[in-house]
Amino acid sequence: MLDLPTPSFIIDAARLRSNLETADRIRRTTGCKILLATKAFALPALFPMMRDFLDGTTASGEYEARLGAECFGKEVHVYSPAYTEGEIDRLTGLAQHIYFNSAEQLARFGDRARAAGGQLGLRVNPGYSNATLGGALYDPCAPGSRFGEVRSQLDKVDWDQVDIFHVHALCESLASGSVGLIEHVSDQFSPWLDKVTTVNFGGGHFLNKPGYDVDALITAIRRFQDRFGLEVVLEPGAGLVVDTGELHASVLALHWNEEALAILDASASTHMPDVLEVPYRPVILDAAGPGEKLHTYCLGGKTCMTGDIIGTYSFDAPLQPGDRLIFTDQMHYSFVKTQTFNGTPLANLAVRWEDGQVELLSDFGYDSFRQRLGR
Repeated sequence: MLDLPTPSFIIDAARLRSNLETADRIRRTTGCKILLATKAFALPALFPMMRDFLDGTTASGEYEARLGAECFGKEVHVYSPAYTEGEIDRLTGLAQHIYFNSAEQLARFGDRARAAGGQLGLRVNPGYSNATLGGALYDPCAPGSRFGEVRSQLDKVDWDQVDIFHVHALCESLASGSVGLIEHVSDQFSPWLDKVTTVNFGGGHFLNKPGYDVDALITAIRRFQDRFGLEVVLEPGAGLVVDTGELHASVLALHWNEEALAILDASASTHMPDVLEVPYRPVILDAAGPGEKLHTYCLGGKTCMTGDIIGTYSFDAPLQPGDRLIFTDQMHYSFVKTQTFNGTPLANLAVRWEDGQVELLSDFGYDSFRQRLGR
């Protein structure tokens, strides 16, 4: 592993399997379906393992749906705030479950999706806010949200067209959020639940985060099923890959400007955009907060963006060019969002298999940068 180039994302297959076993316990105990939300994690090399524990994938658009159909198999669900004419026709050949964002989209495209044999879903904004990360930026039910029909508009829906009542209101939520959403939907939307066969409670269920009460979720699902007799679907992304991998980076140079600075080959703006967007502070193995250890540095990327700052950390020994830093818990919403601003190379992808062997899955270079810029 020491020869692995940096920056590289490394997922640990043994840790992933442990997380998937949590999801499988929920499936087996309740009979609900659990899907992988590929917007959060999409690594085809791990799909054969994940396929044994999950019911399929859920996509946020055509390309993710195609990835799920071609590489994962099983069920493919897809939701988008809006579809184009061409997308709908192509999606009917990829996904068996197509979710619409509004009565307008359902009326425009529902017949075509139904004629192709698909099940239809409608996203509803339940007015339940429990996004524990990023405030309104990551709250699907924030005021003015473009996601889903609000309760006051539901009488405009042709419910004869709808099979699946879909809500997504959570972000990195513990069981209190998951259970609260299920109970909120039960109490506030029962007249419409009588019109469908399935309820999809979306993603944001942080199933494997320390402190998540899996048994409380199981109890809530069972109570909901007993009351309404409906199929239940969950579509976690991050919750399946919590704490399963790292981003490995190297120190390129040291600098001084009123404080000690270290410039890395990993960048917040290109490799960890959520550090800037949420924002949040990633954990570095064997590092601590500013001043807690003897040597403190502000860490930044090698791009020309002034704000490309990862954060300030302290270390036991002075950093040196060539030192490797390991950012933990970097599998969800990480490599799926990377980009090549300034011509910064994409971080490579690797797997640490259960026998301890590390396999490099990519060799991103100039061609990966150039092909994104057209002819």
